[in-house]
Amino acid sequence: MIRFLIVGLLLYIGYRIIISLTSAKKPLSKPDGNRGAGIETHRDPVCGVYVSEETAVIGRHEGQRHYFCSMDCLEKYREKLDVSSPS
Repeated sequence: MIRFLIVGLLLYIGYRIIISLTSAKKPLSKPDGNRGAGIETHRDPVCGVYVSEETAVIGRHEGQRHYFCSMDCLEKYREKLDVSSPS
């Protein structure tokens, strides 16, 4: 009787070892944003979406760079500046 328990326990331990070795382990991922893989992101001033410098549409105003998610947001920003600036 005890032999069956020992053999069963050894088979179970062997099974768990094989499963743990063959299962794919996922790497721990860090949260998105500036703390991730070192990709710097900027907030679109029109819609509030965060975009990376690589994919952003860049506009300039008074010597400062502004990052936009699309040309539509850049155009809306320019229209807003045209309306608010005195002629």
